[in-house]
Amino acid sequence: MDQTERATPFHKIFRIEGGNFTHAGSISSRVKRVLKEAGFQSKVIRRMSIATFEAEMNVICYARHGTLTLFVFPDFLKVVVDDEGVGIKDVHQAMREGFSTADEKIRELGFGAGMGLSNIKNVTDKMVLTSEVNRGTHLEFMVNVHPVRNSCEALNPAGINLKCNPATGGTAEQHGIISNGVKDGAEK
Repeated sequence: MDQTERATPFHKIFRIEGGNFTHAGSISSRVKRVLKEAGFQSKVIRRMSIATFEAEMNVICYARHGTLTLFVFPDFLKVVVDDEGVGIKDVHQAMREGFSTADEKIRELGFGAGMGLSNIKNVTDKMVLTSEVNRGTHLEFMVNVHPVRNSCEALNPAGINLKCNPATGGTAEQHGIISNGVKDGAEK
C-alpha cells in the first residue's frame, strides 16, 4: 500500500477495455455520479468529468487496457490512469493542441482530434504525464476543491468519509500525493 492509499479517505478503481467504443464514457459518467452523490460543487464535477472522459477515451483509442483510479480527499480530487498500450513517443508534442496519432478508424468514430491531453491540462490544477513506447502511459491529474460545508463534517450522502483530518488536509504537493518530478514526461 503506497502513501496515497494510506492517506486517502476514499478511492475507487475502474477498469477500461481498449477498443471498446460501445461503453465509451461510462467510467467518466460513474465518476460524475460518485462526485455528485458526495456533494461536490457542479463546477468541480464538470472539470473532473471532462478530464476523466478525455483520459478514458485515450485508453480506449490507444491501449489494450487500463485502469482509472479516483482518489477523493477533502481538499482535492486526484485521478491516476495507467494503461498498457503503444505509449507516446513524444509527450511534449502530444500535449500540443491538435496533435494526434489517431488512425482512420478512430477519426471515423469522431475521436482523435488531438484535444484530449490539452483539454485535461486546461481543466485541471495539476497534470503529470509519462509514457514509454510499446509499454504504456501513466497520467495523474488533480482538481482542488473547496468543501460545500464550512465545518469538518463529512461531505457525503453517499457514505464517503471525508472528515477533516490533519493527515489529509492541505495541498496534494504537501503530502506527496502528486509527483513533483517528471521522468520523460510533461508537467503542467
